Amino acid sequence: MAVMRIRIDAVDLPGLTRPAPAEGAAPIHGDLHVAVQRRDRPAELLDPQPGDASSATWTLECTTSTSPAGTEIRGPYVQDRLGRRFIYLSWGTVDASGVFTMFRRAKLMLDVIPADVLAAAAREGLLVGHLGLTDAQGGPLCARVEPPHITWTAARG
Repeated sequence: MAVMRIRIDAVDLPGLTRPAPAEGAAPIHGDLHVAVQRRDRPAELLDPQPGDASSATWTLECTTSTSPAGTEIRGPYVQDRLGRRFIYLSWGTVDASGVFTMFRRAKLMLDVIPADVLAAAAREGLLVGHLGLTDAQGGPLCARVEPPHITWTAARG
């Protein structure tokens, strides 16, 4: 096993309020924040960022190993459901007492990273994902996130 880091560089955050579904309606959610969710612990979030930040960056520690299927990634923030690995970005609201209440998530799919990029990242020590976090309706990006909505590159880490 080798140690590797994953850095998520996010831009184009949607703002502090989720837009209303109809013109003139009140926003659905306010004081939006986004964070990386720990595996099997939805309440454990890494570095929540406000939805109006100019950018957000998270760095995750993980390990890689080689298997017949290619390079496998494991770590405390790497989810593994039905053999598919991904990272959850959790969107939520933060109330006056600082409590985060999740209302949606984005899955940054790791199993769609090109094999050569993943192998290079394992060798070099750093995998970088770059993405925008606003969806086509102006709200928080959710659901499965795959290229071209995210760009994965290897870097020296």
